[in-house]
Amino acid sequence: MRSLSKILVPVDFSARSVGAARYARRLAGPAHAEIILLHVSVPAPFQLGPMEMASMPVPDVYRSQLELFRRDLEALRDSELSGMNARTVLLEGVPATCIVDFAHREEAGLIVMPTHGYGPFRRFILGSNTAKVLHDADCPVWTGVHLAEAPSQPVEMGHVLCAVDLGPQSVPALAWADWFRRTFGARLTVMHATAAVPSTENQDALRATLRWGAEKELRRVVEASHAAGADLLVESGEAANAICAAAGRIKAGVLVIGRGSAAGVFGRLRTNAYAIIRQSPCPVVSV
Repeated sequence: MRSLSKILVPVDFSARSVGAARYARRLAGPAHAEIILLHVSVPAPFQLGPMEMASMPVPDVYRSQLELFRRDLEALRDSELSGMNARTVLLEGVPATCIVDFAHREEAGLIVMPTHGYGPFRRFILGSNTAKVLHDADCPVWTGVHLAEAPSQPVEMGHVLCAVDLGPQSVPALAWADWFRRTFGARLTVMHATAAVPSTENQDALRATLRWGAEKELRRVVEASHAAGADLLVESGEAANAICAAAGRIKAGVLVIGRGSAAGVFGRLRTNAYAIIRQSPCPVVSV
């Protein structure tokens, strides 16, 4: 498993970016990680409207804007990451592509990013960018629709919920969740949501059969992940709803899911990943 020696935080200067930086600070301490604040500036012709283009030379406008971004990055670092091992990076290009390429090049152990941005360039930094990073990055990605709500005080990670579809990505996801709970001294629950059983005269027997099979597979995943001590939870219903309800019920500090290919009769998690991220009451780490 890749070390969490570097945490990459893409910044769009929204309130959610501040929240992401606060979560990164909480994560970096126990892991002794470096935090990298990254902003990707979209090339000038794609940023400026007709009036701006006509009022002054484009290179001058763009240079001025880059300098403003650089100062804003440094201000965010100084206000939220004081005393931490943190640096700022300003790149130019397509945001999602630059984020993924930079994460690969730096061998980042985790990307922490909000699911939405704001402002005049929001068309470049909305959910489509997060979706591309989730699809292309080869390290875990920490996301949350509510990162703007991150408190200034340390964020509690007391209970980790790892939801698996029992496909190939289940073992890596649970291994990461187990490493995370050991690093932060948290409790770990691993769960699987079986398909809802239609109302028939045999529904109780069918539900029991599905539960038995899921519990057997969960124990196999736990053993393969070396996640001794994890609590097991099997629930029936639509995956996103069942998983997010469980996260709220046990007051999970973070929800870990796999984002690899779904497989077999159990493989329903990947198709529900975006719904889980949107509905989750806590941040979601996609491994």
